[in-house]
Amino acid sequence: MKADVTTLDAKKAGTVELSDDLFGLEPRADLLHRMVRYQLAKRRGGTVSVKDRSEITATTAKMYRQKGTGRARHGSAKPTIFRGGGKSFGPKPRSHAIELPKKVRALALRHALSSKAKADALIVLDSCELKEAKTKALKSRFDKLGFGSALIVDGAELQDSFARAARNIPKVDVLPVQGINVYDILRHDKLVLTKAALEALEARFK
Repeated sequence: MKADVTTLDAKKAGTVELSDDLFGLEPRADLLHRMVRYQLAKRRGGTVSVKDRSEITATTAKMYRQKGTGRARHGSAKPTIFRGGGKSFGPKPRSHAIELPKKVRALALRHALSSKAKADALIVLDSCELKEAKTKALKSRFDKLGFGSALIVDGAELQDSFARAARNIPKVDVLPVQGINVYDILRHDKLVLTKAALEALEARFK
């Protein structure tokens, strides 16, 4: 599979061969769903917490006499039926992470890449480099290229000027190739890969 290579100035810069193992698969919705669920569950804080009756600060003195009142017998103000009492079976801090085999995660990434290639939403850039970190100038270039909602993936290191210029543009995210992930690929309309990112991905999945 071949793809055209473009520059930031919207000029053609040749073509590149895309690996069928990465970009030629038939996307599977079940794999992508499992991976997105895995990612979103893993990032949850899980910090919600309530106090049970052992953690409540309240009197433990007997509230009223045992017999003769017609009321239920109670020994403190901590039970859950009282206002200000403890919470029964309430949430406690925990991890929401679920397990997903490493091979399934790798396969899901390949299917996410293939889904963008199949939808004609994959763009290959020659490089992501700017002389000056000017957001306005970069946004005008993105408008020419048709980048509305886009995930831009560069090589192992991002150029500082490009990263600083792009970070204030709405709906545009820039990642190094080691940070590429299924959720970010799917939530953007366009996937933009540099030639350096392509080489790194092909080396990673060899």
